[in-house]
Amino acid sequence: MNASTMEQRIAEAVRFIEEEIPYAPEVGLILGSGLGVLADLMEDVTVIHYEEIPFFPVSTVEGHAGELLVGTIGGRKAVLMKGRFHLYEGYDVASVAFPVRVMRALGVQSLLVTNAAGGVNTGYRPGDLMLIHDHVNLMFRNPLIGRNEEALGVRFPDMSQAYSARLIEAAREAADQLGIRLEEGVYAGMLGPSYETPAEIKMLRTLGADAVGMSTVPEVIAARHAGIEVLGISCITNMAAGILNQPLSHAEVVETAERVKESFLELVSAVLPKL
Repeated sequence: MNASTMEQRIAEAVRFIEEEIPYAPEVGLILGSGLGVLADLMEDVTVIHYEEIPFFPVSTVEGHAGELLVGTIGGRKAVLMKGRFHLYEGYDVASVAFPVRVMRALGVQSLLVTNAAGGVNTGYRPGDLMLIHDHVNLMFRNPLIGRNEEALGVRFPDMSQAYSARLIEAAREAADQLGIRLEEGVYAGMLGPSYETPAEIKMLRTLGADAVGMSTVPEVIAARHAGIEVLGISCITNMAAGILNQPLSHAEVVETAERVKESFLELVSAVLPKL
């Protein structure tokens, strides 16, 4: 997909969405496995199924509904992805990042990305919430590879603050006020879909990762390229391979996300007005 074609596809998707919604969103939200409950907080909602939107991929993973919602949440006009796309589904990295580019063209200035992640840091426990303050891209894919189009962003975007220090501080303050304990750490993005081996988890810990997952990184790169401010929150749904000496399952991921949904909703509700 070359840059000029990308712009055309973005424009066509945006035209379709704008015909369906009453106003331009200011805030974007991308929800990970089991975290779609956040959509229940939206008011005056317009629901658009992914398959209706020109050039949008379709989510194929359990726990990802495959709907784009536009409405108000926390007093903000928002567009919310209830379900995301992954490289392991067979999509190329440009397709995975495409919705973020569409969000920016719709008017989004800040983005909250959430994910279900495995705990690499042995001090974590399932059900913990972790603020992402940096990531390691071990997917070895980048949505910016290829000809750059200046209308979408600069050729060499700075990633020294991929996750906004301002928004991280706002999340810390909100958590303190609510009495919610937050971890903070580095998210490692892997291709998947197989879970990591114990040896790979040891490698990730040596590299400085605190949590591991199969999403988020391409979206954040595309967001920063577009000048969108990003806040990332991981729900630690299980301990990574080799830590508890037990097999991993997606069912556990969704079950743990369900268990912590109340504190997750409280935190996001408190942070959204500051995005």
